[in-house]
Amino acid sequence: MSPLEAHAREMPERIAYRMIPSGKTVTWRELELRSRKCAAALLEAGLQPGDVIAVFLENHPCYFELLWAAHRIGLYYTTISRHLKREEAGYLIENSDARALFYSECTRGETDARGLDARGVLRICVDGADAGAVEYEAWAGRHADDVRLPQTPEGTDFLYSSGTTGLPKGIKRPLSVANRYFRVGDAPSSAWKAFDRNTVYLSTAPFYHAAPVRWNMAALRAGGTCVMMEKFDPAGALAAIAAHGVTHSQWVPTMFIRLLRLPEAERARHDLSSLRYAVHAAAPCPAEVKEAMIGWWGPILYEYYSGTELVGRTSLGSEEWLAHRGSVGRPEFGQVHIMSEDGLRELPPGQPGVIYFSGGGTFEYHKDPEKTRGAHNARGWATYGDIGHLDADGYLYLTDRLSNMIVSGGVNIYPQEAENLLCLHPAVADVAVVGVPNDEFGEEVKAVVQLRDPASAGPDLAQQLIAYCRERISPIKCPKSVDFSTDMPRTETGKLLKRLVKQRYWPSPKGGAR
Repeated sequence: MSPLEAHAREMPERIAYRMIPSGKTVTWRELELRSRKCAAALLEAGLQPGDVIAVFLENHPCYFELLWAAHRIGLYYTTISRHLKREEAGYLIENSDARALFYSECTRGETDARGLDARGVLRICVDGADAGAVEYEAWAGRHADDVRLPQTPEGTDFLYSSGTTGLPKGIKRPLSVANRYFRVGDAPSSAWKAFDRNTVYLSTAPFYHAAPVRWNMAALRAGGTCVMMEKFDPAGALAAIAAHGVTHSQWVPTMFIRLLRLPEAERARHDLSSLRYAVHAAAPCPAEVKEAMIGWWGPILYEYYSGTELVGRTSLGSEEWLAHRGSVGRPEFGQVHIMSEDGLRELPPGQPGVIYFSGGGTFEYHKDPEKTRGAHNARGWATYGDIGHLDADGYLYLTDRLSNMIVSGGVNIYPQEAENLLCLHPAVADVAVVGVPNDEFGEEVKAVVQLRDPASAGPDLAQQLIAYCRERISPIKCPKSVDFSTDMPRTETGKLLKRLVKQRYWPSPKGGAR
């Protein structure tokens, strides 16, 4: 019996998930029945275990019934950001070999109907009719409530990297082991993700990303209730915790910054006493921000470092972090190794290098054996492409992405530290620190800043920001110049698309942006 069948039998009218602020709710009986019918319709359409469906939706009430349908019959599901344009979405659909695409009125304009039809991709519109597409409710509704599903391996996600350093990469794992590291063990370090039927999980991010996909699915598997935000709003998130008795939540550092910038009266008026675990990941969190959140919410912050590839994961709680300020923890699975850039020499504690994991999960980048090989060293250890170091107690500290490194006059500079500083300046809304061309040194450090008040931009503020950095960190790490921008390219999950910022400054061989 699947987890959904058990939950639907034992608590049919209990809410599996609710959407906010719309208030739409889905019971366990509804989730089990609708995902069963969708799975039956996919089988009738000819899909078989190991095939792929693509989901190109906003944070839609149908989202997780589609994922559960795929999960129940051994399919892979590729989730696509609703903000992608036609060519970008088309690349993911084609590269993943998706046999069916679920889309909505929201994403219809970026769906290449003619190209999909030519390749034989089944188009399913979840909230209306579209020429050449099947209408979801009628398509799935043809099947009886008690339609039987075959026994298959569990399905799983087939997700793509966020494309922060180039084209997104599809990360595919064998179905036989794909869900191995989503299980929660008995170790105390796993308590922050040990969901049960008393769990109320607040999902703050866009559903397509790895963490919302995996964490919502894990909470639902355990019989917990998910409170799913249709769009993040800091005051709305606090209100949701108070209104629904949220016990577990997940955040990215930019959300913490927005929470801390709420007026004190707004922050104080919500009862957050039900919240036991506030988990964050996806991007480095400035230490001052984390300290402020622990001071506000208490020692309930838990941080983890991992990646969609799941080759290893570290984590730690608030007390550990306060004793190892700035760390992202010790391994939950996989062993951490700090290696030289060529991946050959293992470096001692305190010395920064490329972070590799051994003994974790296996994966391949879909249709890209060269990139798969490039993510592994000669010993078969794998890396997410980050720089960091271990301390004497085995705690890992992140420095930056290897691809973000600035080489100025032969000196390696990692810009994350300057970014973390500048994002705390009261005038700054967002910031990217990048290397730009310099005739003498090859590269120099520049800060590209989005201001909270664009009207305050000017040479005086630029010098103030440079001085702000130089007072706090080594001058070699500080920007030599500041440009002001009206926006900053970030994914919805808070990851900075730094390559798009750098393109403004580096000419291509043809004279355009590189």
